[in-house]
Amino acid sequence: MTSINPSKKGFIPVMLTPFKDNGQIDYDQLTRLTEFYLNAGAAGLFANCLSSEMFELSDAERLQIIKHVVNVARGTVPVVATGTFGGPVATQAEFVKQVYYEGVQAVIVITGLLAEQPETDEVFNDRTAQLLDLTPGVPLGFYECPVPYKRLLSPQQLAGFVATGRIIYHKDTCIDIEQIKAKLAGTQNANFGLYDAYMGHAVESLKAGSAGLSCIQGNYFPELIVWLCENYNNSSLTEQVNHVQQFLIENMEVMHNVYPVVSKYFLQKRGVDISTFTRRNVGAFTSAIRQDVDKLYDAYTRLQHQYEIGTVIG
Repeated sequence: MTSINPSKKGFIPVMLTPFKDNGQIDYDQLTRLTEFYLNAGAAGLFANCLSSEMFELSDAERLQIIKHVVNVARGTVPVVATGTFGGPVATQAEFVKQVYYEGVQAVIVITGLLAEQPETDEVFNDRTAQLLDLTPGVPLGFYECPVPYKRLLSPQQLAGFVATGRIIYHKDTCIDIEQIKAKLAGTQNANFGLYDAYMGHAVESLKAGSAGLSCIQGNYFPELIVWLCENYNNSSLTEQVNHVQQFLIENMEVMHNVYPVVSKYFLQKRGVDISTFTRRNVGAFTSAIRQDVDKLYDAYTRLQHQYEIGTVIG
């Protein structure tokens, strides 16, 4: 199994789940979508995440999707996957072990499912310690998932958990570059990587020491996020990097609107054979939203040609 390498900046896609129009998981298209990410240069894969519609999947489907992605990746890149879905810590620990058994590099813990919103950091810390005790030998990661609510870890909390040697991955959603810097300062560990979800400060985050990016924008143009991870500090490409950063900022709203339907539609335009079906109620995919995505596709195509960023065909 290939290990996560935080010393080499990389893009970790938050993977979509392709469905057939009848709502069943389309495993043939999941194979092709996984290969699409890999061909774009992804450094790893985050399966069974919010973009995967993980809360709309059964436990059996979650495990099958993870197993499928691991098998398609064939050890070429590490795979991480969510393993906590609420309930008593002992119940969460059992599913964590099932996910790890499928061959992932780390099992991801949803921060908002170890303590409810009104509960204190001390409660969260105690339950995390319980989870660690109940899953000996299993590498874990944190995900500050917006659902059921976004529970952010403080730099001190994260540093303490990373110091145990068990936490090797963190998907950060704080959207605060100063918090990112503080978290990085307290987690100088060769086996730990912080992956930033917020593209509004992607370049600054990479320069501050983030191990890479893990963002929904990679479900539109993964090769662009790979390019940014590879060139963020290239002094000969400063103008282009700044342009790409601004492109991501200016188009953030359209990429979040009725997501993931919009990203699946965008991928269709790119030649990826994927239905726009989603099990999640994200609102109507109106003609106005479709036109906005069409404009995004045209703008990205111009940017891609301008900077000669390789095209990935689904």
